[in-house]
Amino acid sequence: MSDTRSTSTPDSPKTGGDGRDLAAAGSQLSTAPKEEAPNLPALGVTGWARWFWRQLTSMRVALILLLLVSLGAIPGSLIPQDGVDAMKVEEFRDNHDILGPVYDKLGLFHVYSSVWFSAIYILLFVSLIGCIVPRTWQFVGQLRGRPPRAPRRLDRLPAYTTWRTGTEPEEVREAALKLLRKRRFRADTDPAGDAVAAEKGYLREVGNLAFHIALIVMLIAFAWGQLFKYEGNKLVLEGSGFANTLAQYDDFKSGNLFAPDDLDPFSFVLKDFKGTYEPTGPNRGTPRTYEAAVVYSEGVDGAEKPTTIKVNEPLEIDGSKVYLVSHGYAPILTIKDARGDVVMDREAVALLPIDGNVTSSGAVKVMDGYRNAKGEEEQLGFNAFFLPTYGGPDSMMLSQFPALRSPLLALSAYHGDLGVNAGFPQSVYQLDKTHLKEFKDSDGKLFKKRLKVGDTMTLPNGAGTVTFNGVQEWAGFQVTRQPASGWALGGAVVAIFGLAGSLFIQRRRVWVRAVRGADGVTVVEMAGLGRSESAKLPEELGDLAGVLYDQAPGVPDSSDTSDSSDASDAPENDDTPDSPDTPDTHAVTAEGAEKK
Repeated sequence: MSDTRSTSTPDSPKTGGDGRDLAAAGSQLSTAPKEEAPNLPALGVTGWARWFWRQLTSMRVALILLLLVSLGAIPGSLIPQDGVDAMKVEEFRDNHDILGPVYDKLGLFHVYSSVWFSAIYILLFVSLIGCIVPRTWQFVGQLRGRPPRAPRRLDRLPAYTTWRTGTEPEEVREAALKLLRKRRFRADTDPAGDAVAAEKGYLREVGNLAFHIALIVMLIAFAWGQLFKYEGNKLVLEGSGFANTLAQYDDFKSGNLFAPDDLDPFSFVLKDFKGTYEPTGPNRGTPRTYEAAVVYSEGVDGAEKPTTIKVNEPLEIDGSKVYLVSHGYAPILTIKDARGDVVMDREAVALLPIDGNVTSSGAVKVMDGYRNAKGEEEQLGFNAFFLPTYGGPDSMMLSQFPALRSPLLALSAYHGDLGVNAGFPQSVYQLDKTHLKEFKDSDGKLFKKRLKVGDTMTLPNGAGTVTFNGVQEWAGFQVTRQPASGWALGGAVVAIFGLAGSLFIQRRRVWVRAVRGADGVTVVEMAGLGRSESAKLPEELGDLAGVLYDQAPGVPDSSDTSDSSDASDAPENDDTPDSPDTPDTHAVTAEGAEKK
């Protein structure tokens, strides 16, 4: 054993050979960029560019940008967005004379496509790329290199043990090399030839790099999905069909780079809708099954194929998915004018549900062909209220059950101009009463009537009739396409596993030195160093020392050797300083190794 003594103290940095050895031993346990002293860059464009790049690619700035992205998403969730619901945006502008213009200038009605959010997103992407590329290159270099050589004073490391053995030094080193490789250490003989150096825990850095690379994949996938996505809704009556074209959708929204040619060519026909409900008990009226039997075809001349679309079981065609999202009823009506001419022949008018029992409301509009009792052309409008299960005269005008048990249709009648020719869009489920007049009953009130299936309502003054012929069901479908969603999911899974690996796997190094002492007896030293403080490192080193001790058993020290060793090798101060990357953990003693 060497009798060299260290003169460093815990409060003073190590500047001698021991300090350099320990610093080299603990170097590159992580590929994190080294922190540099904050020096102002040299004047000039190049100096400022380098300074800006260092700041942008630092982990601190990446975390700040990630926080800003999260904060920027808050107004996108709380404030109506143009791409989601343009009607709500217009309503917000009308109701907020001050906030509306301010939000417009700040781009808060289209957060995810605004300049400021895009700038944060791009800067985060560049920051991650600039951080990951050098770390990956450095890690590859570490994998191709050899474990660092053993420090001269292994007893200065946080986990350490030693013993004397009669086994030859070469045999001890060979046994140590085999043992460490068997324990999945990357081991090699020290260039000095008197020690074995080993390293383990590379999956920690692999997990760290995988986590950051997965973040980049997720950012690209989300951006790609937002730019090229589309989503549309369509209400389809039983027996009717749908073709995947823009003109067919009831409402449609898409990403900024979407083009109509991106729509997947397909079509389908709704053959039948089936819904069943809990008949009794506390869950009475709760849907049990929602199924839409359809026949679909891919492409222009594709063969027709039958299938069933259920809730959460969409129809997948190319990159598009067709979801079943809603259901309702459409009363079938026949309307005649004052002369008895049919102006609406058994036409189903879809109404929208307003509660869980499918109480529905909407509007019936007769826009062409109607003439009043004077022979003048007019338009008819009816506010409609439908109950699939009417509870009787003593009950409220609300459905008692979602299935068709005793349907009832309530209509209130208007005539005049519906406003559909004014050039302004209007909802098919609401009446614009600006230019409409009420039909009056005998008491001078709004004319309205409740109809059961087969009943006919006669309008005042011989203005015509409305017959309730029956009920047809409809289903609401949502067609979506989210490109790169699989990449986003894969990136999320990899990020979770990578983060787990970087948190729970410890990067550590072990050295075994076997040299012949002055008395001809082999002295074995084992020491370990981890990236962070962990109680497992001394425990692992003790286990390795116990196995190696069985192959190179110790021999008792002579009294002279013991006294000499105690006098020459005892450290002046037990509180030896650690290297900058060294945790302050307890040491494994030789007695502990012998016990094993």
